[in-house]
Amino acid sequence: MALTHLDETGAARMVDVTDKSLTHRIARAQAIVTMQATTLAMIMEGQHAKGDVLAVARIAGIQAAKKTADLIPLCHPLMLSSVTVTFQADSSTQLYVTATCKLTGQTGVEMEALTAVSVAALTIYDMCKAVDKGMVIENIQLLEKKGGKSGDWQR
Repeated sequence: MALTHLDETGAARMVDVTDKSLTHRIARAQAIVTMQATTLAMIMEGQHAKGDVLAVARIAGIQAAKKTADLIPLCHPLMLSSVTVTFQADSSTQLYVTATCKLTGQTGVEMEALTAVSVAALTIYDMCKAVDKGMVIENIQLLEKKGGKSGDWQR
């Protein structure tokens, strides 16, 4: 399979999507933040001295999705129609961060979903590092994508 971000000479390029059809596209990504049980309890109970960690992380993730093209050099600026960032404590030490991005457009939203979970997880780390420097952000991954020429994909 040819790499689409390289031209015939091997130079980097933004993929030309001019002739691609508008289709409804969705991508969902996830990151896991592992931390001490006391840190997770403090976050979930809204007891952090800096305020509502999840509210700040949610806003950071949404903003990051909207700014993906400013961060990833060859990404197209997209007119996102929806970005959601959710959090689920799955154990006493793990917080799952999930982002779903949607649009009707000519290119996918996988990078926006991945950027959203990455920045949301980094925001959690930033807000909580004073109480838990050992937090680990891991398993940043695309869970599924829908739409476009390549069709649907699910992990």
